[in-house]
Amino acid sequence: MRFLYTPLLTMALVTPALAQEASFVVMLGKDTIAVEKYTRSATRMTGELASRLGAAGNRLSYEVTLGADGRPSAVLYRARPLAGTPAANQPREVRITFVGDSVKREAVFADSTNTRMLPAANGIPFVYPGFGLLEVAFAQIRKNKLPTATMTMVGGGGGNPGTVTFAVAPGDLISATGDGLIILFRVDPSGNLLSVDASGTTQKLMSTRGTGSLDFDRIAGRMVPLGVLSARGTASGSFMQSVVFVNYGRPQVRGRTVWGGLLVPPDTIWRLGANEATHLATSRELTFGSVVVPPGLYTLWFFNAAGGQQLVINKQVGQWGTIYDPAQDLGRVPVTMAPTAEFLEDFTITLRNVAQGRGAIEFAWGSQMATAAFTVR
Repeated sequence: MRFLYTPLLTMALVTPALAQEASFVVMLGKDTIAVEKYTRSATRMTGELASRLGAAGNRLSYEVTLGADGRPSAVLYRARPLAGTPAANQPREVRITFVGDSVKREAVFADSTNTRMLPAANGIPFVYPGFGLLEVAFAQIRKNKLPTATMTMVGGGGGNPGTVTFAVAPGDLISATGDGLIILFRVDPSGNLLSVDASGTTQKLMSTRGTGSLDFDRIAGRMVPLGVLSARGTASGSFMQSVVFVNYGRPQVRGRTVWGGLLVPPDTIWRLGANEATHLATSRELTFGSVVVPPGLYTLWFFNAAGGQQLVINKQVGQWGTIYDPAQDLGRVPVTMAPTAEFLEDFTITLRNVAQGRGAIEFAWGSQMATAAFTVR
């Protein structure tokens, strides 16, 4: 993705003494899934985030107090569903106080306050799918000329916060890695965030800093929660009085490139769906070319190799779709690629009974379909 910004904007952003205002529209393909606006000065950062993710969406405000060294000393989070006030079992606000290598988290309910101490070495505030709060980290990295920095991302949730490692790349890029994700940020010399390229994550979000005012209330007021981002689907077929069954996630194209593009990049292993790993169950022995699949449960993957695409059958089961162990491969099967009869927005797996004792499994998405033939014993 190309990231565009004007020289005038860049010049304005390199003066940290003044409060800097910013807005971001977070895109999932062609769909807007979040908007964020915030103001950051040397001692304070305030902002709002409205997100369509989840069953009810989320509208959140935050206030960060920064010390003289630019590190956060306290954060106040206030969250509610897009359409109303917080539910009775949700806190009215969450107060975060940074204490050495820990944070004190106070969840304030209508009738009580729940207090916990959580580990948070080198902690910084963070709320997903917003990225503006990362300017707290980027300002420290730029000011101290750090080549790398591992920081704890402290949100309003009650679990132990995770860590992310930032690494300064040539030019204005800073990369972030952690929990299997890779995100690229364009960051100016003062630590101001210019753009986000999260195509290295499973959700593949993109965002660029706005150059004008954002009518936040109007956009947030029209947002409709996305609900389940990728629904689960099933495919089944009857072969010689036995059943073959596939359970998988059904991501949508949303205007993005598919086979060999953003969603299924070249020379990568793909989970053949979304969220949990795609599972195949069979009550009879299946043979894919030279690969024999005994009765049982397996996971399916797709290797988009430059020399020819392959269906990967793996013995590890029950895992999330980002957890793939090649040592557990039962085998890899060449597939044929062909155009689909019509464009398919939702990823679709189909099991076909071709003839007595013979079948095919099809993986169709966008304008192409991969097919692997098998026999049943």
